[in-house]
Amino acid sequence: MIEKFLNDQQDPKAVEKVYSRLIELLPPGEDTLYIAVQKKPVVNLLPDCIVVTNRRVLFFSATNLGFSITFVDFIWKDIADVNMKEEIIGAVFTIKTTKGAEMSVDYLPKIQARKLYQFSQECRENERKREELQKIQQTLPPPPAPVEKPVEQLFAPRPAPVEAPAPPPPAPEPVVEQKPDELTEKLKKLKMLFDNGLISQEEYNQKKLELLSEL
Repeated sequence: MIEKFLNDQQDPKAVEKVYSRLIELLPPGEDTLYIAVQKKPVVNLLPDCIVVTNRRVLFFSATNLGFSITFVDFIWKDIADVNMKEEIIGAVFTIKTTKGAEMSVDYLPKIQARKLYQFSQECRENERKREELQKIQQTLPPPPAPVEKPVEQLFAPRPAPVEAPAPPPPAPEPVVEQKPDELTEKLKKLKMLFDNGLISQEEYNQKKLELLSEL
């Protein structure tokens, strides 16, 4: 978990000790953005640390020969200025509060001090935008209250659904009166005349065509 805070040559032991304390301190929604560790030119077993989160900046110092650690924190709303000054050996990171208090740590590696300054300026800008948004929201009129319906309307009976008219019954099919099959009888008689030799083949064919044309 602490590997992302060791990219700029931070002391792993100091970062681990501070990060374990941050887990206990920070509420949900507050994220650690950067951890810087002091690096003095002489042996320094108890370096100071600075932590930047999206809500505040924290200064950690070891006490009781390193057996305990204390901290001071300032929320971004209360910070009036952030400053970083590079020196021959390391850099000094300083914050000033709106009430005139000042807190700083020296002998920070320059790359870490620059990162602290960068993250701090971003957090201050986000806080400024958030305050401006709150001011705008305070000037807006409140939303209109919802219109409550009278009790009578709430419990009024619903109108009965209108049923679609039933389709009309299908019209009865016309009854076709069947005439006696006169044509068949005529054809039978015509065939009988031909079979008996009373009419010729030509007369039979002609008369048959005339009867069939009546269909």
